[in-house]
Amino acid sequence: MLRAWYIEDGALRPLAEGSDLSRADWIDLSAPSEDERAAVGALGLDAPTLEDMEEIEISNRLYRQDGCEVMTVTIPGRNADDRRIAAPVAFVLSERRMMTVRYHAPRAFETFDRHAPSTSAGCISHLHLFLGLFEEIVARLADLLEGDGQALDRASQTLFDGNDPETHVLEQLVREIGRRGESVASLRHALLTLDRALTTFGLWRDERSLRPLLKATTRDIQALIVHADFLSARVAQLTGVTLGLVNLDQTEAGRVLSVGAVIFLPPTLVASIYGMNFGVLPGTGHPLGWLMASGLMVVSVIASILYFRWKGWL
Repeated sequence: MLRAWYIEDGALRPLAEGSDLSRADWIDLSAPSEDERAAVGALGLDAPTLEDMEEIEISNRLYRQDGCEVMTVTIPGRNADDRRIAAPVAFVLSERRMMTVRYHAPRAFETFDRHAPSTSAGCISHLHLFLGLFEEIVARLADLLEGDGQALDRASQTLFDGNDPETHVLEQLVREIGRRGESVASLRHALLTLDRALTTFGLWRDERSLRPLLKATTRDIQALIVHADFLSARVAQLTGVTLGLVNLDQTEAGRVLSVGAVIFLPPTLVASIYGMNFGVLPGTGHPLGWLMASGLMVVSVIASILYFRWKGWL
């Protein structure tokens, strides 16, 4: 899908379908077709393929080609199945316009055309649109990090509110904390790619009017990276505490079973003795011999329980 906008009166205006693309200041390609690639190619813009964008080498993510600057970053968004994924997005800057290429749906791309005039960069040129879109993306990542932090707060309250959570609650917490840990790691990776792209952009475009905007967005990104590191530490701590409580529950269950087994060893011994096929055993010929043997078994159980309580094992 191809969408395009142009700057007019300090705002972004959508370019009608079929209009001349040369008027566009921002072209957004979502899973582009061959015809759409050809349309932007006529403007001197080469849309990278998904395979090119998935390369992890820095030289394949940040480079200049045919008078254009190409920067590929990783951003979370929704795929065709409406599942959240982190996938690459390419920014292609020419002297006249900005083009973005993506194969998923980051939320910032759905809202930026409305929010562009209110960003710090505003709608002045395609370079200001680039910085404004980065600002929108960073704000979205901050919201996602905030959501992960709140989920970790709820998990912490469940663990440390003074009540012993049940085993099935602990199992749910382990999964929830693990999911949040994966989310924080993904967001941190996205922030690192944004930081690298902005640093490279600053080296390529040393324009005085862009410096304050560039520095402000870079500071925001670096602050969020520090916050992501803090959340990662919380994930590690809460995971350790949760697994420790699970181990304590399992140890307690094993202790109870072990004590129960030991308590019933003496009566089992008595029953085994009286089950032997010897002709002479104490009480075998007495009418109340069975009662004596049963009483001995009960006494052995009571004696074992009292001994374990005295030792503090019960």
